[in-house]
Amino acid sequence: MNLNISKAELKKMQASAEEACKLMKVLSNRDRMMLLCEMGQGEKCVSEMEAALDLHQPTLSQQLTVLRKEKLVKTRREGKQIYYSLASQVAASVMTLLYKHYCKK
Repeated sequence: MNLNISKAELKKMQASAEEACKLMKVLSNRDRMMLLCEMGQGEKCVSEMEAALDLHQPTLSQQLTVLRKEKLVKTRREGKQIYYSLASQVAASVMTLLYKHYCKK
């Protein structure tokens, strides 16, 4: 490991670590992680996620709000339906890695 890190590089690493910690904090909730797994399979409307994950409306709305606020998902409205899909390539990559190590055993 190179210990000759400049102050500028250190600041950049600290900012990157902060962003990584924010992502890991969001992913540390089982419901949010499962929502991201569902969206990893493609765009989903709220009722599809509710049925697939057995999450009820108050919990579902609360967790989707967190994911939107952190810019991990994006929305699209079609009539009365709101569709969600992954917006973060980093989150998608982390979810793929987690799936490989924990779900494909």
